[in-house]
Amino acid sequence: MVQERPPLPPFSYETALQKVQSAEDAWNTRDPQRVALAYTEDSVWRNRDTFLTGRAEIIAFLTWKWEHELDYALRKNLWTFAENRIAVRFQYESHDPSGQWWRSYGNELWEFDDHGLMRRREASINDVRIDESERRIFGPRPKEDYGQESPLK
Repeated sequence: MVQERPPLPPFSYETALQKVQSAEDAWNTRDPQRVALAYTEDSVWRNRDTFLTGRAEIIAFLTWKWEHELDYALRKNLWTFAENRIAVRFQYESHDPSGQWWRSYGNELWEFDDHGLMRRREASINDVRIDESERRIFGPRPKEDYGQESPLK
């Protein structure tokens, strides 16, 4: 039996916002098992130059990611939506094991099945070296900041 992951498509503006915030909240846990439950068993991804298929590969990738992108904190913003698709802009900050901080900027294209599980994710991401003093993303977003846009620079 397939689990449903509300909100379900077709998306309205409000339900698309909910879907984006729930993804941000899940990714900020840095729990690969939890995050992977939002994707179909055969979900396909492109993350930068990495191509993945299925939850097992997603879990392995996210495990590796969060072992290398330390103190990861993410902000996602809805860009647009239609029917069963959502486009997202995002920024996250993390530091590598040497202590160098990075701000990563990206865009994602999401496609969902009828049960609200993501069956396709394509992410394009660029990294900018920052000083720790330039950080502006600290942990999960407080509820009072839901929907706030992230500054471009």
